[in-house]
Amino acid sequence: MSTVDQLVDAGMVRRDVPLGPLTTYKAGGPASLYAEVGSTDELTSLIHSGLTRDQDLLVLGRGSNLVVADAGFDGLVIKLGGDFMMVGITGQLVEAGAAVPLPRLARQAVEARVLGLEFFVGVPGSVGGAVRQNAGCFGTETGDRLTTALVVDLHTGETEERDAGSLELGYRQSNIASGDLVVSASFQGVHGDPEIGKEKLRDITRWRRDHQPGGTLNAGSVFKNPSDITAGELIDHLGLKGTRIGDVAVSDKHANFFVAGPGATSADILRLVELVKDTVFQRTGTMLENEIQFVGFEQ
Repeated sequence: MSTVDQLVDAGMVRRDVPLGPLTTYKAGGPASLYAEVGSTDELTSLIHSGLTRDQDLLVLGRGSNLVVADAGFDGLVIKLGGDFMMVGITGQLVEAGAAVPLPRLARQAVEARVLGLEFFVGVPGSVGGAVRQNAGCFGTETGDRLTTALVVDLHTGETEERDAGSLELGYRQSNIASGDLVVSASFQGVHGDPEIGKEKLRDITRWRRDHQPGGTLNAGSVFKNPSDITAGELIDHLGLKGTRIGDVAVSDKHANFFVAGPGATSADILRLVELVKDTVFQRTGTMLENEIQFVGFEQ
């Protein structure tokens, strides 16, 4: 019996798990292999099985910046839960597992009279993804509040606590490799009045409702912002709002959001992204860089 068969029989791994429902676009095919990991012991067992060395890997958070190919992902998808959903607050230090949703983290911190993490309420991802991408909004990035991140090498099992300065955090980037898994992170806040924090949470939530296409299937910002103009403004200025391929369109409310209908395919999403990117480059000379991640597509 192969290692995969043994892990499947033991319930540690499942085959052919649909990934579309686990993403905000609700599109895409299955994972060849899928593991939900709820504790450090479970993660250690998975690594020691050798499967994380033998397969292409995808760490799945909340699926909020991800497009999975219609054919799926031919590798191992790892999704954290259980113990990795825990939040601990000591003084103004906030420690959170990688699977904690960022809006929940923001609200829990405010309730504990810790301010400075309110911006996370406007980011739909999880802690692990925020560290990997240095996520941010409203003038604050993850790196501005991050103190340390606990990172596991999925090939060797080696665990390392890295301080924020060693992660080479930049605009929507870090040096965390594809074979690395962020399992937890610590953030430094400041003591403050929770009513002030709650008002800021309301302001951010209100701004998103007024300016972004809520209640739709989308993956947030499609492109990173160029240095001199936002991607949304650039796309809007070219009159590309409403541009459509299949059941996917550039949002009429925010041009850096592409919204999908129930008939959308991942191929349509990719084609629209490439069309907008090519049009922007041809007409302005600016090459937009993807912020959302495409996996399982032919290179």
